[in-house]
Amino acid sequence: MKRRSFVSGTAALATAALVRPAFAATIKPYSWDLNPPTDTRENFIAWGKGRGEDPYFLAQRWDRFQAMLRNKDLWGAATIRAFLLTPREEFAAVNPAIHKRAYEHAFLDIGYGVTMSGPHLQGRMTNVIDVKRGEKVLEIGTGSGVQSAYIANLTENAYTIEIIKPLADRTRGIYDKLIDKGYTEYQHIKSKAADGYYGWEEAAPFDKIIVTCGIDHVPPPLLQQLKAGGLMVIPVGPPGAQRVLKVAKTQGADGSITTSREDIYGGKIVPFVPFTKLEGDKIVGTHNR
Repeated sequence: MKRRSFVSGTAALATAALVRPAFAATIKPYSWDLNPPTDTRENFIAWGKGRGEDPYFLAQRWDRFQAMLRNKDLWGAATIRAFLLTPREEFAAVNPAIHKRAYEHAFLDIGYGVTMSGPHLQGRMTNVIDVKRGEKVLEIGTGSGVQSAYIANLTENAYTIEIIKPLADRTRGIYDKLIDKGYTEYQHIKSKAADGYYGWEEAAPFDKIIVTCGIDHVPPPLLQQLKAGGLMVIPVGPPGAQRVLKVAKTQGADGSITTSREDIYGGKIVPFVPFTKLEGDKIVGTHNR
């Protein structure tokens, strides 16, 4: 069988996103008071169905939620709520081959040479930065849009940068369609296409930063844009062999700034897509030193 080229494969996914069926009927409006049941699978599915969601995917969401709890990839009431309110299936629908696999513990192809990270990884990274309502959070690497979708359920101030402009535009379109459908929490997300290495200076400083692409060092501009007392989670290491670090920035009584690092997986290697670099309007290589 002939292998599809990257360009034709990406074009097919973009076309699928454009011609996919219209979204279902509007769901019940979002509010910060929405609290999905966490006692039984049956109660959660019934609650979500009453809100207007698909029971097929609600069941998958519940089952993955339980697996994440067992694996200690999800904890804390706020982050549990964010996971249970986020319809991963809507973001996976750009590729019919992965739509029904949205809740698998796997990296899933969304085109443009990038993947949707698995729920366990996203859950742990989100929990580690411990987002509080009102905090300003920056994500580097919008990708599928799921990570910022979680953050939008934690704070009204979510910012996300994607270096691949067609992907940034497509994901912004998904947010906007979901807002129209009733997921108005995605109005909390400000997005742009740019080189994330340099952060979002005009919106800085940030309380929390989450980086979803691998690099061999912590980018100085991101560290500068992180508030004293803030946290960053970032995959650091050589290509394909990163360790996910929690970086804490603290300010001493004398005004001096220090940082500390902690491996959130205790040394486990987790491969990420590379932290690519923009020169003009072209992606050229990576930001690795």
